Amino acid sequence: QVQLVESGGGLVQAGGSLRLSCAASGRTFSTYAMGWFRQAPGKEREFVAAINRSGYTTYYADSVKGRFTISRDNAKNTVYLQMNDLKPEDTAVYYCNGDKILSRVGVREYDYWGQGTQVTVSS
Repeated sequence: QVQLVESGGGLVQAGGSLRLSCAASGRTFSTYAMGWFRQAPGKEREFVAAINRSGYTTYYADSVKGRFTISRDNAKNTVYLQMNDLKPEDTAVYYCNGDKILSRVGVREYDYWGQGTQVTVSS
């Protein structure tokens, strides 16, 4: 089973930036489209962004479009989320996950999640 380890979270003031990383174990990382998700306290986990296997196609939730950028480095088995102009409503635990098919990344059910990384944005 692929293991996912998220990192890079922290406490930042509104308007600030953070870069999250998700390192995946296993040799099949490049065959998966990947996505970022987040879960705020008392809320359901929600889709944030996704990227295809090659890294050339991306899409975003409307709430982060224009502020967040997803990217990947297949040589390092890592997917990134650059978050700029952070807002208090971005406060959440952030997770990554993936699927073989890009269009399924944001909508499928996942059996496994990593531990996530906490992002806290103060106003």
